[in-house]
Amino acid sequence: MAGRSGDNEVVEAAIPLAFTAAWASGINPYLLVFLMGILGRLTSLDVPVAFERTDVLIVFAVLVAIDAVADKIMWLDSAWDVANTAIRPIAGGVVALLIASPSVDLPSAVIAAGGGAVALITHFAKATTRLAVNTSPEPASNVVVSVAEDVAIVGVVITAIFNPWVAGAIAAVLFTVAVIVAIALAGTARAVIRNRRNRRRMPKQAPVAPPATGPESGSDERIGGA
Repeated sequence: MAGRSGDNEVVEAAIPLAFTAAWASGINPYLLVFLMGILGRLTSLDVPVAFERTDVLIVFAVLVAIDAVADKIMWLDSAWDVANTAIRPIAGGVVALLIASPSVDLPSAVIAAGGGAVALITHFAKATTRLAVNTSPEPASNVVVSVAEDVAIVGVVITAIFNPWVAGAIAAVLFTVAVIVAIALAGTARAVIRNRRNRRRMPKQAPVAPPATGPESGSDERIGGA
């Protein structure tokens, strides 16, 4: 009983960090894993050992660079979101599970499932927001939103070093705000996309020829007058 109680305490203590990681995975799992690996090496943050491996850090550093470019280009960011639809929720569940417990028991499995759900919802909130942002004619908004997301991840994960519960609370607030904003923007995004599709389907009108002018027109008028 004492051992089981101790395991439950470990799992409960891991909940805020697991939630934070799941939220971050829904936005940018590559930055999350890379950042946690670096922090695991440099600080006392308890992260999965695999994240600290040099080969893992190199691979995820490359993925972070790719994401940094793809996530800031209009419409390419939405395509990137589609490509990551399965990756982000799975990453959220796996990272949450690794943080909760190295062995899969019922509480850890629940945390993993919850992490996957949080990451999935966050992913859809991000994708919806980006789709709405892409309806803006200027490209600067994509860069601003992308940088804000990355800064939020870095700030919250670093906060987790000092106080996981505070980091979890911040992640929960950001998660809620993201969902609310995405719901608010979803209608706008759908309306803009619908209008664009309708314009594409409209048949093109043939150009109207301008009225004839010049000597020939004048001669016709004189003939008519005669």
